[in-house]
Amino acid sequence: MQGQTQRRGPGTGAMVAVALIIAVVASTLGSVGTYLLTRSSGNATDPSYSLGPVPTGAASRAPDSVPGVAARVLPSVVSIEAGSASEGATGSGFLIKNGYVVTNNHVVAAAASSGEIRVMFNNRKTTSARIVGRDPGSDLAVIKPEETFGTPEITLGNSDQVVVGDPVIAIGSPLGLTGTVTTGIVSSLNRPVIAGDDTGTSSEEPAYISAIQTDAAINPGNSGGPLVNGRGEVIGVNSAIATLSRSMNSQSGSIGLGFAIPVNQTRRVAEDLISTGKARRSKIGIVLDKEYRGQGVRIASEPSQGQQPVDANGPAGKAGLKAGDVILEIDGLALQDGNELIALIRSKAPGSKITIKYQRSNQERSATVTVVADDTPAPSPS
Repeated sequence: MQGQTQRRGPGTGAMVAVALIIAVVASTLGSVGTYLLTRSSGNATDPSYSLGPVPTGAASRAPDSVPGVAARVLPSVVSIEAGSASEGATGSGFLIKNGYVVTNNHVVAAAASSGEIRVMFNNRKTTSARIVGRDPGSDLAVIKPEETFGTPEITLGNSDQVVVGDPVIAIGSPLGLTGTVTTGIVSSLNRPVIAGDDTGTSSEEPAYISAIQTDAAINPGNSGGPLVNGRGEVIGVNSAIATLSRSMNSQSGSIGLGFAIPVNQTRRVAEDLISTGKARRSKIGIVLDKEYRGQGVRIASEPSQGQQPVDANGPAGKAGLKAGDVILEIDGLALQDGNELIALIRSKAPGSKITIKYQRSNQERSATVTVVADDTPAPSPS
């Protein structure tokens, strides 16, 4: 209608401005409210605050769990300090039948001629010990503490039943930290390891070990301690670690490559050392060609240092092996080098039968060889 004015609502700009004002006011009121709700007597403490009560009741562990196994095995594991005025070493060991302790030769070697050995048990009691016997060739030794303080003997297992992937627990005193427990699996079997000095500068021979490899953390001081299975049975003696420098005796830390002497070999060597003071050395009566670089391991073609390549009256000679034959496999395991063959033979008990696949004139043959003991094993001075 003419003469009337039309009413109009607020513009878009005014509405945006109002919305912003409302948002700022709401934010301010929220902050003030939060402050008023959380302040307490002018500071940030809350006298009524609580995280609740500590859970009660016994925390049980299954006997076959890692804590359960560790609780059974730890009392039988000892820490060892051995040395003379000029050198010393620390390591671990474990108690076997009649109060003897098994450890590594390199742990106690420093005290062999003149020195002292101290053994500390899991209950922190200490005593002196004497060397019963040492075998540098297997890096094993047996000592006898003066007292055992009622310590239980450990249970020995069967290393021939171990398979790759089995869970294992390593126990010992790495870096002097007694009663240390680490876990892992069996990473490999029959791993050839040379422990000791293989340069020829040491007065003691190197140890050739057909080792159990594990990723359970093993560090300096673990040497001589037990590697046990899920039942708490010893399957190996922790002896060496690999490092990034490829040295098996370096004092570097674990990189997940540890090596243990199989317990079946340990059992045999310990029995020999306790019974006679010396360990029998297994052999098949051959001399290896150290210059050979082909597949397998070749028997020497010529005599070396007065020894014939094949002892005619030895196990290999009686089985038909001859000079120049190339040994390809032992019990189905393809050989990589001579060190592996030596380690495998030494891990066998005298009287054991092994199957050898070998090559002669480009023809493969096989033979069954019975391992024998060296006729004149010489005990290490102790």
